[in-house]
Amino acid sequence: MAHIHLDQCCQPRPILPIQARPDSTEPGQAVGWHMGRALPARLLPTLRGLSYYCLFPYTEHEKDPKFWNMWAQRTLKDALSLQSLNTNKAMNLILFLGDGMGIPTVTAARILKGQLNGQSGEETQLEMDKFPFVSLAKTYNTNAQVPDSAGTATAYLCGVKANEGTVGVSAAAVRTQCNTTQGNEVTSILRWAKEAGKSVGIVTTTRVNHATPSASYAHSVDRDWYSDNEMPAEALRDGCKDIARQLFENIPNIDVIMGGGRKYMFPKNKSDVEYPNVLKHSGTRKDGRNLVEEWTDRMKDKKGYYVWNKKQLLSLNPNNVNYLLGLFEPADLPYDLERNTETDPSLTEMVEVAIKILRKNPRGFYLLVEGVDPTPAPAST
Repeated sequence: MAHIHLDQCCQPRPILPIQARPDSTEPGQAVGWHMGRALPARLLPTLRGLSYYCLFPYTEHEKDPKFWNMWAQRTLKDALSLQSLNTNKAMNLILFLGDGMGIPTVTAARILKGQLNGQSGEETQLEMDKFPFVSLAKTYNTNAQVPDSAGTATAYLCGVKANEGTVGVSAAAVRTQCNTTQGNEVTSILRWAKEAGKSVGIVTTTRVNHATPSASYAHSVDRDWYSDNEMPAEALRDGCKDIARQLFENIPNIDVIMGGGRKYMFPKNKSDVEYPNVLKHSGTRKDGRNLVEEWTDRMKDKKGYYVWNKKQLLSLNPNNVNYLLGLFEPADLPYDLERNTETDPSLTEMVEVAIKILRKNPRGFYLLVEGVDPTPAPAST
């Protein structure tokens, strides 16, 4: 049986039956579809004789965070050399992230906005189209062409490309393998801002321990380890921490945290404050810890407040709040169109409160704001 030998080939994939497309006859044109990849005609005779080939040939240096850091610095240096730009330093930074919001989604939104206003659509401008600068970033996963929100969040929050399904770790960490975590942790812009003396915050319409926000503070080889209830026994024995626990322990003094994910903070089967008779919304933690109670005890003398509904949130005087933990749903927040406007705050309302709290710091602040599709399936960024 023939084999293909590639230098630094990462993950050999077995050759499976190739689905031919007889309608594709042009030379070099894709005529097959194999494991999510279009295959050009010239490759088919070769591949049919192979026992395996390397589908995603990343190299060893991609596992080293320094590779990505140096590449980013070179790219920035080249871009800045093209024109004279404002060299002043911004004191505050707000990163707005629309999960899954690639170019096709933005284009569709632009067209819809125009058509709702009686125009054809394409000529319409979104507010972001009016910004003086625009750029594109590639946030692919090192081991997958179709990325997920965990590896992509690690890319744009930590500056390091990572494997699919992992957060806050380099590509040297392997998904679900706890023993590949230690030594492969990467740091995020939220930690850099905190260490620089700035206030920091996370606001999301999904769980606060979901893929995107967790890349700000967690180091986990599996994005689905929301609490210890979702972790395998082996990972717990090897000392890995669930993501909810890391939220409060890795960077203990995150100034503002708002979103969903309430059930992952409470002991298993503890009734939810909002849905006391709905079992699926009850606490999940097997270790018996009440992370919310631990947080409130630690912050009670530091002007820290915990809220779980809109009324409580909007009744706060931001001038008297230094730390805020808001968990408004057991899991993800619903779509804005389906939101209970009496109990759940909007993304806008959460952001307004967050800014009023964070901006009191004379050194400035960093805020991550995520709007996300609240579906159970993994989202791509």
